[in-house]
Amino acid sequence: MMKLVGPLADRDRWQATHCSIAKAIDLIGTRSAILILREAFYGATRFDQFARRVGITDAVASARLRELTEAGIFTKVPYQEPGQRVRYEYRLTEMGRDLFPVVMSLWQWGNEYLQPDGAPLAVTDSSHRPVRVGVVTDTSETLEPEDVEVRVARAGREPRGDDSSTTGTT
Repeated sequence: MMKLVGPLADRDRWQATHCSIAKAIDLIGTRSAILILREAFYGATRFDQFARRVGITDAVASARLRELTEAGIFTKVPYQEPGQRVRYEYRLTEMGRDLFPVVMSLWQWGNEYLQPDGAPLAVTDSSHRPVRVGVVTDTSETLEPEDVEVRVARAGREPRGDDSSTTGTT
């Protein structure tokens, strides 16, 4: 498993009070939020598309889209059909697009472990090569959990290989 380094090594002496995973789950951890993101990556932009394709009520779709928009995952763009009132499309922001590997990881994991008869859909690039999600270094080296170290990051800076500061927690 991942190696906790420096002051994090004694897991019983600190708590993950600023845990990024917990914060992400608080925002996108509902079934409806994840499936709305799935539909956005499929190309949905309109309220009725999200509600219908995810199979949720208008009230749930409205609440979820509002939360995701207020958080910066979607932006609302006005449009108007001839003779109709102004409505809004929901378009992924850069922050929202950065969730693509998260959605794809869930898809990949579900295909691997929850589809006993095989994956119902193939995920490929435009050359029909299978797409896989993984954890890689900034030089594209694939990592396993045992290859990863977790250390305290210095405020506002990316951790360096020799960083053993004690300011904050993960």
